[in-house]
Amino acid sequence: MKAEKRPQILYLSQSDIVSLGGDRSDLYVEAIERALQLHAEGRFVQPLKPYLRTKETGGHIADRIIAMPAHLGDPGISGLKWVGSKHDNPQKRGLPRASALIILNDPTTNFPVAVMEGSLISGMRTAAVTAVAAKHLARKGFRVVGCVGCGVIARMQLITLLEQFPHIREIHLFDLNPGSAERLAGELRETFPEVTVTVAESAEAAVRRGETVITCTVADEPYIPFDWIRKGAFISNVSIMDVHKDVFLKADKVVVDDWDQSNREKKVIHRLVLEGRFSREQLHAELGEIVSGRKPGRETEDEIILLNPMGMAIEDIACAEEIYRKALEARIGKRLDLY
Repeated sequence: MKAEKRPQILYLSQSDIVSLGGDRSDLYVEAIERALQLHAEGRFVQPLKPYLRTKETGGHIADRIIAMPAHLGDPGISGLKWVGSKHDNPQKRGLPRASALIILNDPTTNFPVAVMEGSLISGMRTAAVTAVAAKHLARKGFRVVGCVGCGVIARMQLITLLEQFPHIREIHLFDLNPGSAERLAGELRETFPEVTVTVAESAEAAVRRGETVITCTVADEPYIPFDWIRKGAFISNVSIMDVHKDVFLKADKVVVDDWDQSNREKKVIHRLVLEGRFSREQLHAELGEIVSGRKPGRETEDEIILLNPMGMAIEDIACAEEIYRKALEARIGKRLDLY
């Protein structure tokens, strides 16, 4: 990317991103596979993300703003995702729980070259991480998915899985708000009529059925014990706080996206480390090591495999870079002068 004599940024709205294919999974899966490969090769820079909380005590775990800076590749791209979340936005304000902006910078000059709406990218890249992991960690040909939590993130997760794994035939949903589960079930039935979608009577019922299980909640304490998990299941612990400590200790393999990012903020894995019950040595692998072939994924049908994906800035920046390149080719977006 060459610096322009008159510095400009390209602004991309969410509708611009959708017009470039940003509401479909293929773009994100390809970008995530590339980002994970670069992660395994060490070709990235990714400082630990800081959490901005206005209530350090007594606040909800999902109420925060996170700064996620990263650089990947050579010369590559640099950028930042600035993502805010308030757990009660939907009920109290009629707004989505999360909002985000992504800024891309040309690493030659460090000048910003793009600013784009980031919540769609953030949600879709999270779903793509589950899909990429499922290729390596789920049973081949798995047909049944259990999902706890039925909001926007769950929708992206499930649609991505259905797009990437057409052999899925059953989905079992649970949400503390039955209306949310019914709405998502209706949408999935309409879009994927070949798939049976059931609203489960409890989180336990949804988890017990799933060959692949996804958590998409704002839970601040674990509620899924190891006993709920069927043999051979792959669990993508997207919302991080859902599974009990015994799942980490009894699963056949525990995988994270990045150890340093995962072992912090008093999340379950961090609590176990502080207690001396889990360590880097007990971890099976970081996901990039599996994607790149450095370590094995699933090796037997009966293995229970847990993925604990904290979310990495390089994933957001890799996806945003691909969207930015597509926007330049298609001449989509609004150019804004910096000065």
